[in-house]
Parts: sequence; C-alpha cells; structure tokens
Amino acid sequence: MTLGGEEVSPLNIPGWRGFPLRARLAELTDLDTYVENDAKALALAEGWRGTAAGRRQYVAMVVSTGVGGGVVVDGRLLHGRTGNAGHIGHVIVEPTGRECACGGHGCLEAEASGTAIAAMTGRPAAEAPPEVVARTGTLVGRGVASVCALVDLDFAVVAGSVALGFGAPFFAAAQRELSARARLDYAAGARIVPSTLGADGPLIGAGAVAWRALGAPVGGVG
Repeated sequence: MTLGGEEVSPLNIPGWRGFPLRARLAELTDLDTYVENDAKALALAEGWRGTAAGRRQYVAMVVSTGVGGGVVVDGRLLHGRTGNAGHIGHVIVEPTGRECACGGHGCLEAEASGTAIAAMTGRPAAEAPPEVVARTGTLVGRGVASVCALVDLDFAVVAGSVALGFGAPFFAAAQRELSARARLDYAAGARIVPSTLGADGPLIGAGAVAWRALGAPVGGVG
C-alpha cells in the first residue's frame, strides 16, 4: 500500500509498515522524489507505452507475489482517499476462502497470488499444475468482472510473473469467467489481455510517475 504518496505500508513486509519512503529517498539523493503504488504505476505505463495505449477506461493488474491494480476512468488514474484506489487484490472472489494478510477471507490476493499458490500447493507458482493455472485465471476473471461492473470498464490488461508465466491457459480461463460474469450491457464483451511490456513494465511505470509529476504528458492518462 501507499499512503498519500509519502509512505509505503506493504502487508507482506512488516518492517516497512508506515515507512516514510519519499522523505528517506529525498534525504539520500537530494532529488525530487515521488512515491506511487507499483500496480498504479503499471497502469500509467500501460496507457503510455503498453497494451492500453489510446484507451481512456481500463484496469491494469499485476498478478505476481501479490495482486495489485490501477484503474483509469475518463483518462484519469484513480487515487482515492489514501492513494490506494484500484487495489483489486482485495476484491472478494471466494467468500469462504483463505485468510488474507489484510485480515479478510477470500481476497483475490489470498487465492491467486504467487504466495497463495505456493502455500496451497507446497511448490513455487511456476510449478503449478494445470488445474491450479485454470483456477487462478478463473478467479482473476471473476475479480475483473466486478471491477468492470463497478466502474463501467470493458478492458483489463494483466502483467506479473504469475499471470505472464502461466500464459495462454491462464488468460483463456480468465476470459471465460469474465465473459460469464460480466452480463450488464455496458460490461458485456469485456476483454482481459496480457501486458506487452513484460518485465520492463514496472520500470516504465516508475518513469511515468516521475515524468507526470514533472508536468510532462504520459500518453492520454492524467
């Protein structure tokens, strides 16, 4: 999590809870410093140089060690009260599911992240059997369907080592579930596609955060 562009407070790294990252980096570098959630930075990257270029409405996701997201509506990246808008990892996809690090149960992150997959299977996500790949894609599609209905979207781009590592079977399962769940007229036909930025996505996103903070255009995303 990020807190107002000043602090980071990741659920999975207790030592960094409430850590004043922006101030510390500014002290060490004597440079203007900007802090943003990694998945929201990816959303900027996707709209600037990636699969969502030219779109004004979309959700960008990371399915990796954890699950995060950023939502763009009317060409603007949503921030929310504390800078955490778009955190799709805490959409509930299995109401009676696993306990999440946030304290809830059945969050997408608790069911579909690399950490969750390793805990459930006893081996790294990269070694997950086909049924786990399909289940993970299904749950991601289910979460995306909720976001499409909530904020009137019809496009999702997904990055991260788990999603991109699982490849076509993951995306096929995600699309099947999204198509089955997104039934409202404005959400019907919603698509979920892989990021084309690959491992460079987070770095491009970091560049986009700084570039935009300096007042430079970052594609069509404000």
